[in-house]
Parts: sequence; structure tokens; C-alpha cells
Amino acid sequence: MTTASSQLPEGRYGRSPDARDDRRLKVIGAVLGAALLVLVGWYAYHYVAGNRISAEIYTFDTSASSVRVHLKGDKDAGVKGYCTVRSQAADGAEVGRADFHFDVGTTDIDEVVTLRTTSRGTTAELVGCHTG
Repeated sequence: MTTASSQLPEGRYGRSPDARDDRRLKVIGAVLGAALLVLVGWYAYHYVAGNRISAEIYTFDTSASSVRVHLKGDKDAGVKGYCTVRSQAADGAEVGRADFHFDVGTTDIDEVVTLRTTSRGTTAELVGCHTG
């Protein structure tokens, strides 16, 4: 009578797991994970703390062919940028849109700008501010 062996036949099922291979994979995974973390952190920092312009419409006054808009806000020193403002008629159609540029030297934005319209605008909306 033969007894069943609890060991696998040698060489039949490939190499047995090696502790050095496992350690090498863990080190490679840790290095790649750290590199990814640094890359995401770098992009997040530049997205949040990068050059910025922040403004809002303080007041606006409409007329038959234009909208006077008082913009207030701030921007980083040495940054060139612009804000886009648009106006809509009572039916929702866009009647005017323009970009207003700001000097590099200014850090505080406090300007009254005039947006020309094709017909009477009833709103003034700040679409966004951008550097560049």
C-alpha cells in the first residue's frame, strides 16, 4: 500500500513564490505610488495656488445700447488677465459679450466698464476671469 505524499512534485507547477520577488514588487509599488502622489500634489498646488484673478459684479446699469458694469476683485501681482462679461435680453438671448483686460501692475480690481449691446440688456453676468 502506498501513502499519499503531501508535497507537490518538484518542477511540475512552476516556481514556488520567492520572498525576494515579493519584496521587489512591494518596493516598486511603493516607489510608483510615491511618484504618483507627488505628481498629483504638484498639479493640485498649481491649480489652487497658481496665478489667479478673482472678480465679481458689484453693480450694473442698463441702457438701450450698453450695460455699465462695476467689477470688483483682486488678482496676483505681475499677472496679466481678463474677465469676460455678457448681457442678456429679457427673452434670454445674449445681446452682448466682451473681454475686459487688466494691467499687470494692479492687484485690486475696481473698474467700471461699458459693455456694448445689440439691444437693451437686462442682466450683466460675469462669465469668468482668466490669466494670460
